[in-house]
Amino acid sequence: MEELLVEAVGYLRLVVEAIGAAVIGFGVIATAVRYALSLVGVLSDSNAEIRLFLGRYLALGLEFQLGSDILGTAVAPTFDDVKLLAAIVVIRTVLNYFLSKELEAERRSVASSESQQTTPG
Repeated sequence: MEELLVEAVGYLRLVVEAIGAAVIGFGVIATAVRYALSLVGVLSDSNAEIRLFLGRYLALGLEFQLGSDILGTAVAPTFDDVKLLAAIVVIRTVLNYFLSKELEAERRSVASSESQQTTPG
């Protein structure tokens, strides 16, 4: 029974990891298209808005990747597995924290520039 559980969790981990990679990949492609459309004048997105768009996909993808790593050590982890997971969690959490801070700064910047555009001069 334990072998079946380990195998099922292994497959689930692969699915979650693939979802994370797909989210990031889709975000990169969608952002590249959005950037290209803004370069040719079809969209009027600023660089800050484009970075914010990509950042949301990166943050979500990182969350899936972290979930995948946690699943990898969910069943009968060794002490080395736990140490590796701890290192990965710290790195990804720090990345996600700074990405969130960057996104919040971009949101404030975009909101500020939008309010300046709608306020009469």
